[in-house]
Amino acid sequence: MERSRIAVAGASGLIGSALVRSLRADGHEVVRLVRRAARGAEEVCWDPGGQYVDTAGLAGCDAVVNLAGAGIGDRRWTAAYKQEIRDSRVLGTAALAEAVAAMPDPPRVFVSGSAMGIYGDTGDRAVDEDAPPGDGFLPSLCVEWEEAAAPAQEAGVRTVFTRTGLVVARGGGAWGRLFPLFRAGLGGRLGDGRQYWSFIALHDEVAAIRFLMETEGLSGPFNLTAPHPLTNAEITVAMARVLRRPALFPVPSPVLRAALGEMAGDVLGSQRVVPKRLLESGFTFAFPGIEDAIRAA
Repeated sequence: MERSRIAVAGASGLIGSALVRSLRADGHEVVRLVRRAARGAEEVCWDPGGQYVDTAGLAGCDAVVNLAGAGIGDRRWTAAYKQEIRDSRVLGTAALAEAVAAMPDPPRVFVSGSAMGIYGDTGDRAVDEDAPPGDGFLPSLCVEWEEAAAPAQEAGVRTVFTRTGLVVARGGGAWGRLFPLFRAGLGGRLGDGRQYWSFIALHDEVAAIRFLMETEGLSGPFNLTAPHPLTNAEITVAMARVLRRPALFPVPSPVLRAALGEMAGDVLGSQRVVPKRLLESGFTFAFPGIEDAIRAA
């Protein structure tokens, strides 16, 4: 891809910061969306809740990538925090999509974050992008989140939805919490361990976003998960083996439910999500297996 100007919302998050590093390392100009006055040409002011984007700052951008949103697992799901999770994604996506649609010379592509949570609990059943949304808070959130990008699609901007799985990374997300526990010898399966976890290495997450951004003709939803999901018990064994620590302390389901509240349903739920469209499009995973992904992290 030739040197491009790319705007990134959520640039300080786990995935966003890794994406920004990757793009800049290859010589691309990255514009970060910030919730304050911009300090220079590499920042653009926006207010997701207030539906405001300084579109002048997006001029000349070849792509806009939206990874903004309050952390799903950062806090217990109170009614107020669930609203914050929703608003940060739905309102932010709508603001960006409307800004992109209103530009006289819009970007070639709008990459909008989403999540595999759209499918709900799939049990042992493997699902791809053709599967319908599930039931519950996360599926309904993801549906609204993707629908909020409609203005960009209607304006003819190629729009991609990245339905991301559990990102294997040292510095954040679910694995950011798991690594210290396992290193201390306190790791173990969650519940009965039979629930499927669809994971993806952070390196592959960034590479997939860039692949979708750079490959003309690709639009719509793409599952960003490794090709072969594993159960929580299998992942627990892999973590213990790679980190050379015992995994002796399973966390019973009632304890998880008491600690996490409603969010426990998603921790204990099973999501066997496969990246059908990504593989069909020619993307190659650098770390397709769980042990490779853990070592990379």
